[in-house]
Amino acid sequence: MASSLTSKSILGSTKPGSSSPLSPDIRRLSSPAVQISIRTQPKKNLQIQATGSSYGTHFRVSTFGESHGGGVGCIIDGCPPRIPLSESDLQFDLDRRRPGQSRITTPRKETDTCRISSGVSEGMTTGTPIHVFVPNTDQRGLDYSEMSVAYRPSHADATYDMKYGVRSVQGGGRSSARETIGRVAPGALAKKILKQFAGTEILAYVSQVHQVVLPEDLVDHENLTLEQIENNIVRCPNPEYAEKMIAAIDAVRTKGNSVGGVVTCIVRNAPRGLGTPVFDKLEAELAKACMSLPATKGFEFGSGFSGTFLTGLEHNDEFYTDENGRIRTKTNRSGGIQGGISNGEIINMRVAFKPTSTIGRKQNTVTRDKQETEMIARGRHDPCVVPRAVPMVEAMVALVLVDQLMAQYAQCHLFPINPELQEPLRTASPVELQQPQNAAAL
Repeated sequence: MASSLTSKSILGSTKPGSSSPLSPDIRRLSSPAVQISIRTQPKKNLQIQATGSSYGTHFRVSTFGESHGGGVGCIIDGCPPRIPLSESDLQFDLDRRRPGQSRITTPRKETDTCRISSGVSEGMTTGTPIHVFVPNTDQRGLDYSEMSVAYRPSHADATYDMKYGVRSVQGGGRSSARETIGRVAPGALAKKILKQFAGTEILAYVSQVHQVVLPEDLVDHENLTLEQIENNIVRCPNPEYAEKMIAAIDAVRTKGNSVGGVVTCIVRNAPRGLGTPVFDKLEAELAKACMSLPATKGFEFGSGFSGTFLTGLEHNDEFYTDENGRIRTKTNRSGGIQGGISNGEIINMRVAFKPTSTIGRKQNTVTRDKQETEMIARGRHDPCVVPRAVPMVEAMVALVLVDQLMAQYAQCHLFPINPELQEPLRTASPVELQQPQNAAAL
């Protein structure tokens, strides 16, 4: 009898209307030592989140599109409401990024005209997601017929196959720098917010092309202007070195080869307190954002690697109190960041870009079926990416700073600050609000 009843309990038999899978007879026979408890597990909702195409926590940007698809763009989520915004605010930086702007860039002809289709009403942001789209109009898919069979050396062709088992051949798909349109557009908006809220300015320029290196003491970061940077096609603020850089690019361009370089970026009037130790330190976020750009190979800020040649006494930035009673540093080897937090000095960083991997020279490679072969890549590509990378670096720096600004305000400025140690986040004048940062600088 006991065996029979135990068998029924294991099978989970129940009486009609009973809330328990065990019959009353079994419950009476069972002792506390052998009582069986059966619990219904709650249903689990499995959710898969797309990764790799979004950046930011409070000001979040997701990019989409491919080089030879219908178009590229982004969705901006978390933008504050009531910010004056039009396509022209974004177009200024998109024009600085677009292809075909000079002989030292790719000859691909795209106007890169953007269209805002949501998140803006009557010229003001509404606080809802902003959709920005730029159509592709000058695709040449047949230029990539060889790439469908063989891998371009040092390009993402092989690794995309290794990861996904499939890839978009034309234009390199998502690995193309055309994806950065979805970064530059929201970066322009981020710069406008930073300028409005804190008076922050972000400027990048080319400081090296191949072996032509612009000496640091030839650029005055306190007074550098966008007009100086945009005065030549290579975006170097020193005219003499700009000509040398252009000549270096021309020398390899005519031979179907390429060179790399360095983009330097500075941030003036950055609010103090940006950056969240320990894993979200400001320099760590800046490094991640800038290194996510195509063709990047290195990042340093402040004294960078050269600081390793100094002693602590030589490297330390001594403090002093200025005429306004603010704590400042006499030098800036820290690059405006200490302990992962901005200290109010000029933030400066340098981003290294490799030579463009797609070149018109014969190279050894392998096919997708692992056969060794030779190839000469076709298509339209930059002989040096750094002139067009300047607005890309500015955009990524702006996206980091506006995200960190919103985090700082939410955590440390929600309640009254400690005026003895903290500063308020200042607001720019209404006049500054009505103009894009870069347009106003010109």
